[in-house]
Amino acid sequence: MLSRRAALRFGAVAIGATAAAAGAAGCSSADDDRAAEPDPLLTALDAARRDADAAAAAAAVTPDRAGALAVIAAERTAHADALATEIARAAGEDPTLPSATTSAAATSAAPITPPTIDALRSMLAESQRGAAALARSLDGYRAGLTGSISAAVGAQQAVLLR
Repeated sequence: MLSRRAALRFGAVAIGATAAAAGAAGCSSADDDRAAEPDPLLTALDAARRDADAAAAAAAVTPDRAGALAVIAAERTAHADALATEIARAAGEDPTLPSATTSAAATSAAPITPPTIDALRSMLAESQRGAAALARSLDGYRAGLTGSISAAVGAQQAVLLR
């Protein structure tokens, strides 16, 4: 025969286990749905890497604008790093370790044809619009990150490529 205290303890454990199982079942289906969709920041990450590579290539063949183009390349690389860190964090990875997102970029770097200043300006304008649209569709830190990137790319066009 169970004592009253043991019966209450057993009941509390049973209720807690049932609630935990129900909660885990509910969370796993939501996590599965999110895992099936690609991270929306991947497009901004690709654009940042593309812009950084293009600016670096243009700096190599445009010595009179090399300083400004090097700044753009460095800033867009920093944007790519911040986006990759956030993507890894959201995926449950350790952002301090190399991930598939950062490894793929390092191994797939192919020589790029240097764009003209006008072509780079167009690329940056496209990236700015994409980041602004993405910021409006997100919330919290991710919205702030992409909004900040959009503003920085706008400043690059207006100040560095004037």
